[in-house]
Amino acid sequence: MLVVVGVVVAVAVAATGGGGDDKKAPTESTASSPSPSPSLPSGLPSLPTTLPSVVPSLPTDLPTDLVPSGLESLVPTLAADEVPYYMLRKGDCFDTDAALPGQAAKRSCTEPHDAEVVKIAELNGTYTTDATLKKAASALCKAPLERKAAAQAAGTVRNTLVQYPDTGSYKIGIDNVACSLAATVGKGPGRLTARLK
Repeated sequence: MLVVVGVVVAVAVAATGGGGDDKKAPTESTASSPSPSPSLPSGLPSLPTTLPSVVPSLPTDLPTDLVPSGLESLVPTLAADEVPYYMLRKGDCFDTDAALPGQAAKRSCTEPHDAEVVKIAELNGTYTTDATLKKAASALCKAPLERKAAAQAAGTVRNTLVQYPDTGSYKIGIDNVACSLAATVGKGPGRLTARLK
């Protein structure tokens, strides 16, 4: 146990003012006067004089079944440009990969890309199935996606993309919904090459 005791000694000097010239400001005295001598109370433990030189390490043979399966979908190993969909922000452009649902590879909006986020919405309420989450997420995205799609040139946007959490993710606090407009998904022609209007 480490106990630190601090002692603060404060000295105040007051200047008095007045109307007469005969009053002088206080001056420092060089005369010796008794000074307080702070001392530690008796009974306090003494501080250790040496610290351990070896820091213990964590065991390397921990059982692997302690970590629940399925967590890799929440914190996956991603490439530098890949993020989970719930980390996207309005205006982000990205590519999708059917093999990695819920992931987005961020792209420059001036380079060919699959989709652009129109709105990030937040789910509220109690949802017990993935179907009810899907319905609620679609409802949050419907109006903003329709408005944005109507402002685009004909043939520019061909799809909508609504990304939402499953019930397990929602229970642990992931409540973002990414509402995006998309062109042709994949490496083919007809991809988006500029920001949406």
